Amino acid sequence: MHPLPRSFYERHPPLVAKELLGKVLISMSGGKRTSGKIVETEAYLGRGDPASRASHRKTPMNEIMWKRGGLAFIYMVHARWLFNITADSEGVPGAVLIRAVEPIDGLEIMRERRKGAGELELTSGPGKLTQAMGISRIHHGTDLCDPKNEITVIEGKPEPIRIASSFRIGVREDVKRKLRFFIAGNPYVSRAGQKSSPTT
Repeated sequence: MHPLPRSFYERHPPLVAKELLGKVLISMSGGKRTSGKIVETEAYLGRGDPASRASHRKTPMNEIMWKRGGLAFIYMVHARWLFNITADSEGVPGAVLIRAVEPIDGLEIMRERRKGAGELELTSGPGKLTQAMGISRIHHGTDLCDPKNEITVIEGKPEPIRIASSFRIGVREDVKRKLRFFIAGNPYVSRAGQKSSPTT
């Protein structure tokens, strides 16, 4: 299948975050294929969003958030890489953090990379999924809309899902808006996310 088009990402980040649920993230890092259904996301905006990397000014680290949608935005938090996808139109900062996926392909590869973690722990968190799928800083700036690149996102298998939302996880200061989205009842949603109070 073809990667999601640029037009999918060049929309308001909360909408992109919500509609990424059920889509499939594919990584060919190191020539090894792993994939997973996206089950949890968070949207980040620009100025006025205190939890966003783009809340104040443009820097070498966050400048990619002002570029076109559909690019990999990767940075480290607590010694773990976090994988985001830029969203909104060029010149308007925005991104979506992929917080958790449900493994589909490459479970043995994921187990090896995650040092034997149990299946429900392989990709149920933003730092876990990058380790399991071999995603790191070398993929920063990757165009997910180009099928030749190592990381892409494609349409998932059509199936009914119930989407729930909550405030974002682990941020010091949040906006008065629920910008975290997840598939209700999915066991691969991050443990921290499962402890939060879900609302539809």
